[in-house]
Amino acid sequence: MSQQFPPGQPQPGYGYPPPPQPKKNSAGKIIGFGCLGIVGLFVLLAIAGALIGDSGDSTTDKKPTPPAAAASSAPAKAPESKPAEPEKKAEVVVAAKAAEFKKTILAQGDGYTSVSVTVTNNSSKPINVNPLYFAITDTNGTKHNAELGVDENQIGTVELAPGENVTGAVTGKGSWTAKSVTYTDGLIGKSVRADVS
Repeated sequence: MSQQFPPGQPQPGYGYPPPPQPKKNSAGKIIGFGCLGIVGLFVLLAIAGALIGDSGDSTTDKKPTPPAAAASSAPAKAPESKPAEPEKKAEVVVAAKAAEFKKTILAQGDGYTSVSVTVTNNSSKPINVNPLYFAITDTNGTKHNAELGVDENQIGTVELAPGENVTGAVTGKGSWTAKSVTYTDGLIGKSVRADVS
């Protein structure tokens, strides 16, 4: 006994091909590659900032010393006096001195070292100050990152207008002796170093 199909309806397996499968959206791939690109950009900026920051710390202005004047029998001339040029101030000045650690409720124990830091903006444009923009180097040469919220006198997150300054504590984990503090204006800005007095 054969099964009857209504007229105009093809039998299964005959006639029309099955409908095409719907295309899968690749939105997940697009989002994944976009996030990967953003992370890659931040890594590239961090590397560039580290390279710029390192080159700023290691260079010093050294002028070559003139060779000794050859001895001659002619009388020496008095050097011409030039008007004194005003000494150019550094755009950003950092001063640091040892400070007592003042524990907050966020501090886990007393094993912290604090340094009182003053940042002065002598430039013609505003600069940003943030506790994360500081690193402390100890007398053994080890760099310590700033710990957030552990010292009552922590330096504030502020924008300094030209001529302004801010003072506060920068704190690192552990007990050691601080030798210097390095401030970097933002992620890839210039680094300014100050010895701890």
